[in-house]
Amino acid sequence: MQVYIIILCVFGAVVLLTAWLPMVLKEMPLSLPIVCVLIGVLIGYGVPGGEALPLRYPEITLRLTEFVVIVALMGAGLKLDRPLGWRTWRITWRLLAITMPISIALIALVGHGLAGLPLVSALLLAALLAPTDPVLASDVQVGPPGSGEEDDVRFGLTSEAGLNDGLAFPFTNLAIAAAAGGLAAAPEWLGDWALEDVLWKLAAGVAVGWLVGKMLGLLAFRLPHRAQLSRTGDGFVSLGITCLSYGLTELAQGYGFLAVFVTALALRHEERSHEFHETLHEFAEQLERLLMMVVLVLFGIALEGGLLDALTWSGAAAGLLVLLVIRPAAGLAGMAYSGLPRDERLILSFYGIRGIGSFYYLAYALDEAPFEGATQLWALTAFIVLTSIVLHGVTVTAVIGHMDRARNARR
Repeated sequence: MQVYIIILCVFGAVVLLTAWLPMVLKEMPLSLPIVCVLIGVLIGYGVPGGEALPLRYPEITLRLTEFVVIVALMGAGLKLDRPLGWRTWRITWRLLAITMPISIALIALVGHGLAGLPLVSALLLAALLAPTDPVLASDVQVGPPGSGEEDDVRFGLTSEAGLNDGLAFPFTNLAIAAAAGGLAAAPEWLGDWALEDVLWKLAAGVAVGWLVGKMLGLLAFRLPHRAQLSRTGDGFVSLGITCLSYGLTELAQGYGFLAVFVTALALRHEERSHEFHETLHEFAEQLERLLMMVVLVLFGIALEGGLLDALTWSGAAAGLLVLLVIRPAAGLAGMAYSGLPRDERLILSFYGIRGIGSFYYLAYALDEAPFEGATQLWALTAFIVLTSIVLHGVTVTAVIGHMDRARNARR
C-alpha cells in the first residue's frame, strides 16, 4: 500500500509539473525534457534496482515508447497548415531524400569504425539515429492548427519528424534481417526485404493512413450537421483516431508510424480550417507532453542506475560526431540550393533532435533479432539522446528567437 501511495504522489507531481513547467521555462535556456531527466536522476538515487531499466524491462520499454511516438505523430500531422505538395513540401523532400540517407551511411561508418560496433549493429545504430524525433522536437515545430506559426524552418523540422520516423523502419528491418540471416546470406533475404519491408509496408502505411483519415474526415465534416463527429467537441477523439489508424495499418502489415502521420494530414485535408482540429491537437499535445515526461523521468532513473556504464570514450566521440558533424553536414547537403537564407539552413541542419523514437527502434530491433553489443548500443544511444536533450534544449530558445528577429528584419 505504501509503495502505491508513493507512486500516486509522484505521478500527481509529474502531471502538475507537465502543465506548469512549460510556462516557467519558456524564456529560459532550459527545456522541459532537461528538467524531466534531472527529476529522474534525483528519483533514481532513492530507487533501488533502477539500473538499466530498458534492459531489464524490454517489453515495457517497447510499448511505452511506441505509444508516445504515435501520439506525437498525430499531433505533428494535425498542426501542419501547409497543403501537401511537391513544391510546398520541397524542404521536407530534401531532408528525406538527401539528408536522411547521408546520415544513415555516415553514422554506420562511424559506429563501426570509431565506436567499434559490429557492422550489423552499426547499421542498426544508423537507422535508429537517423530520424528527427517527433516528441522532443516540439520546441522547434510549428504552432497549433491555424496559428500562423509555420515558417520554413519550423515546417521543415515538423514534417521531417512526421515522415522520417516511418521511413526509418525499412533500414531498421534491414539491420534485423542482416542480424537474423547473416550478411553472407544477403542474396537470399535481400529481395524479400525489398519487396516486403520497403515496397509493401511503405505503400500500406500510406494507403491505410490516407483511407482512415479520409473516412474519418467524412464522418467529422461531411455528414449531415447533427451527425458530424466534430460536433462532439471532444479532444480525446484524436486518441481514437491514432489507435485506429495505427492498429489497422499494423494488421495490414504496414508501417503504423507512417500511417498515423498520413491520417492526420488526410483529416486536415478534408476541412483545413475547422476549429475541431485545434481541439484534437490540444488533447494530443497534452497527452504527448505527459507521456514524454514519464518516459524521460524513467530515462533519468536508468541513467543514475548505470545505463551509460558500457559507454566507451570512442563511443562518446562517435556520439558527438553524430550530433555536431554528421547531422549538420547532411542537413546542409540537403538544403543546398534550396533558396533559404543561410541562418535558416544552419538551423534546419543543426536541430535534428534525437530522442524517444530512437529508444523505440532499438527496443524493437533487439526484440526481433539478436544483436552483438546490445548493452553498448543502449549506452551509446542513451548518450546521444541525453546530449541532444541538453545541447538542443539549452540553445533552442536563443537560436529560434534570433531567427525570428532576423526574418522580421528581412521583411
